[in-house]
Amino acid sequence: MSGKPPLFVAVAQVELHLPGARSLKDKRQDVRSLVERMRHRLAVLVVESDHQELHQRAALAVSALATDAGAARGTVARALDIVHESFPGVVLDERLEVVQVGREVNGA
Repeated sequence: MSGKPPLFVAVAQVELHLPGARSLKDKRQDVRSLVERMRHRLAVLVVESDHQELHQRAALAVSALATDAGAARGTVARALDIVHESFPGVVLDERLEVVQVGREVNGA
């Protein structure tokens, strides 16, 4: 159907350092608090995507869907603002990209 609006997915990957974490329990508490804060304020999916076994590192993936690329990007950018404003550690790196979801050709 050509009348369907486009669908865009914005995804950010964030690398975090938690210098104050002395154990995995400390890290999980800080990461869980951050994830819950983002989910509570915004319509985003957040997962811990790497470094689960390291107590002073975390990697998060944050995503949002929208029918407008700017809206998807803006939602994820606001989630990154929450990270910068409230995370007790250090943001080592972040990347944000927006992709348009392709249309199915064979009706699935």
